Amino acid sequence: MRLPGARGAALVDWTSGLALGTVGEAPGGDHETSAAEAAELARTAAEQGTFTARGDAPPPVEDVIVSNRDSYHLLRFVDTSFDSSVFLHLWLGREEGNLALARIRLGEMAARLVLG
Repeated sequence: MRLPGARGAALVDWTSGLALGTVGEAPGGDHETSAAEAAELARTAAEQGTFTARGDAPPPVEDVIVSNRDSYHLLRFVDTSFDSSVFLHLWLGREEGNLALARIRLGEMAARLVLG
């Protein structure tokens, strides 16, 4: 990955919790567990009316950011031609990473993905 501070990333299906593809490290050392746990968070954000955009414009949520003492987790929803149940999960080191730049780059990556 050519993003400063990026530790790892995954493409995840939030309905099944399965990692469709991974690169780099996984939080906790296990990509499948990380994918399942991130999918729970993504599902909660996507299915709750409080967090969705007004109107019918998909996806209902653009991204979710979770921060802790040493890292950020960015979940970026990917618009697809089918059910849009896919998101990118980026694990970013807090000291080396730039959250604003990571959001921009993740959005660009999501736009370039061709799914369905």
